[in-house]
Amino acid sequence: MNMRARTRLVSFIFILALIWVTSCAPPTCYSRILEISKEIMNTLDKIHQSNRTKTCAELLPKMFLDVHNSCIRYKLRDFLYVSENLPESCREKPRIRFLKRRVQTLYSIISRACHRDLVFYTDDCESLETGNIHPRYTEDRLQQLIELD
Repeated sequence: MNMRARTRLVSFIFILALIWVTSCAPPTCYSRILEISKEIMNTLDKIHQSNRTKTCAELLPKMFLDVHNSCIRYKLRDFLYVSENLPESCREKPRIRFLKRRVQTLYSIISRACHRDLVFYTDDCESLETGNIHPRYTEDRLQQLIELD
């Protein structure tokens, strides 16, 4: 092995070690919240599509998670209430139990561990049910925009 090949090999090993160390960094509160909210949405999609859980999915409230919406805690709390009061035939299904645990985890992280780390850009509670996250102008904001013209 000549010197040039050795240098390349050492550089390659160094880069791999750097990538490995970088991927071992612990998740931040924000990244953990995003990860769990994506898991919840994926699980909800599976519950709505699966023949075994479609009837249970009809009993669950609609939910579109936006971690930047200040209403997320209320929506998660309401969802937990409904999921705890599902008929026993639904509560015992593995996907429903998994979903409930993930929602409880997200609610706990948002309420206790990371409540100071989150920045809320909107307080549109309706968007968490409809999925329409476009900002709606209130009358005061609309009046300001009209006055600027």
